[in-house]
Amino acid sequence: MKRLLILALVFLAACTSATRQEPGVREMSKPLPALRGETLQGGSVSAADYRGKVMVVNFWATWCGPCRREQPGLERVWREFRDRGVYFLGVNYRDDPVRARAYLKQFAVTYPSIEDQAGALAFDFAFVGLPDTYVVDRSGRIRYWGFGAMDESELRSLVTKLLAEGS
Repeated sequence: MKRLLILALVFLAACTSATRQEPGVREMSKPLPALRGETLQGGSVSAADYRGKVMVVNFWATWCGPCRREQPGLERVWREFRDRGVYFLGVNYRDDPVRARAYLKQFAVTYPSIEDQAGALAFDFAFVGLPDTYVVDRSGRIRYWGFGAMDESELRSLVTKLLAEGS
């Protein structure tokens, strides 16, 4: 019972901020860390896939309630912009790959997701907690960081803004 309680507290801490950040979107400007690898869906991702595109990177896990709440909105924004030079990538954070694949099927996620079992990618992004979403401009700079479940209309607005900058 004690182990179960400790495990629950660890999961809860991963879904909240260790630094007590309030959920919301913040502006930033830092280079996008390299993202590559095999996807949970069976393909692969390399820098060539997203170079020169507006990009949305979303860290998620199957056990994260806010991740589940935001997922349908992420998929809708992806479907709206995928033919307009926008690339979405999910990063499954320290999760069971079998459960992660089931999650992707349950939510009918059509953009790729890679695994971050060791948390190395999260470290490169200065990850705070789940969910974390990063919106990247065409030059490969992270321009916006959303901590907590991302509001669909706000994400749409940020993507639209970065697309307009590249016109």
